Amino acid sequence: MRAALECRQPPRAVPIWEIEFHAWDQVSSRHVILGEEFAALPAAGQNRALYANAEILLSAAERLHFAALSIPTGYWEIAPGVPAYYWLPEKARFRQVEVLQEIGVGDLMLVGISGGVMAMPGASSYVEFAYKLFDAPEEIYHMARQVLEGGLETARRLRDLGIEAMCTASDIADNRGPYFNPEQMERFVLPYLREWAEGIRGMGCYAILHTDGDVGRYVEEIADSGIHALQAIDPVAGMDIRKVKEQVGDRLCLCGNVDCGLLVKGSPEAVYAGTRELLLDCKAGGGFVLGASNAVQRDVPIESYWAVIRAWEGHGRY
Repeated sequence: MRAALECRQPPRAVPIWEIEFHAWDQVSSRHVILGEEFAALPAAGQNRALYANAEILLSAAERLHFAALSIPTGYWEIAPGVPAYYWLPEKARFRQVEVLQEIGVGDLMLVGISGGVMAMPGASSYVEFAYKLFDAPEEIYHMARQVLEGGLETARRLRDLGIEAMCTASDIADNRGPYFNPEQMERFVLPYLREWAEGIRGMGCYAILHTDGDVGRYVEEIADSGIHALQAIDPVAGMDIRKVKEQVGDRLCLCGNVDCGLLVKGSPEAVYAGTRELLLDCKAGGGFVLGASNAVQRDVPIESYWAVIRAWEGHGRY
């Protein structure tokens, strides 16, 4: 994983990493306790759950040949009032890292979702945010600065617990292209991406940007920002990872981009074929990490994800 993030060719195989993997129960036949289910437990139950979670995550990661493992993130909503799946309350989130380290992660790299770069707004604040971009840009500046400072503070806490790589999940585009116009990108996004990357590197950690959408217009700026890797390279939005690798693959590690729609709706045979072609086209020279184009959701049939692993076993070696 380190070699790939440094745009080098790993000695043995393409590393596998998922920004979020939600199928732990199907891989391990044991239940990972997260989110509101975890928060409802008494203190003793939460402590037991953290140890059970760690055992499940580590054993499943080994079965899946993961080179890196994302730890649960903090609370966020996938829709107003609808919490995401892979989160833990703040105190428990950091304790989960300690428990993972206590059990022993070996050479598995731990990745923390630190945040740090402002993203396009969610549904609950979309209209208000859009008006502020034009009517109150000083508030957007303040927001971007708060997000950066909070992300770097979280990264420092995670670094002190042994996390080696930080990811800011900051969607700056949708299927039609960047949400922010060029002037707004230069004012509110790119300077903070550069400052975040510099801060993460200064901690001795790897810096990874996740964004959905078609960011083709800003691939050069992203590659020159100081981050180590870009995750997603969203095929649903028309991003072609092969073209991106040709353009900036010597400067930027690319993580992805097995189509999430294919994982959910395609046959295992189609998933295998797509993953095989992705590996054959993108592994040469390194700087490539295999994974889905976004989270591997619980709706993904586990047979389809095993097809990803079989393709890697057959075609992911150097």
